[in-house]
Amino acid sequence: MARFGSLLTPPVLRSYSRRLTWANNARIPAVLDLLVKKMINVRKLVAPVIAATVMSASVALPVSAPAQTKSQLNHRQKLKNQWRNLGIAGGVVGAYGLLKGDQTLAALGIGGGLYSAYRYEQDRKSQSRMERARAQAFSHTYLNRGGHHYVRKTVWKHGHKYYHFVRVR
Repeated sequence: MARFGSLLTPPVLRSYSRRLTWANNARIPAVLDLLVKKMINVRKLVAPVIAATVMSASVALPVSAPAQTKSQLNHRQKLKNQWRNLGIAGGVVGAYGLLKGDQTLAALGIGGGLYSAYRYEQDRKSQSRMERARAQAFSHTYLNRGGHHYVRKTVWKHGHKYYHFVRVR
């Protein structure tokens, strides 16, 4: 009888195929059944791991929201400082125009300084509104959102106090 394998197959497969003669063919279905059962067991182990990963990611999303708010506050502070600096520069240009008697330079400098002061004040009020909303959200000890209950936890990192909400149920 012919055997499985040839000279072109790798040595490991050739040695395995020598053992699979036609007399041993009755074992092949048993080996295949065992492999299929092992694959099903692997699926049973992998599915809960994937489900836990997806659920932990969905729990982490509400926790990362304060970080966005903090970055928005930092951006607002930078814009506010920029408007303040432009207002000071406009005032200096306006004063220089008045000292030199150049009415165009004085008008443009004073106008630019006043507009920058107006925008600075708008950003200051807006930043205060955002900080009040953030403080109001973190003043609560718990939060119910989307049918889930979250509890506020305090975390100290590098000497700074941070809050985040942890899903309880």
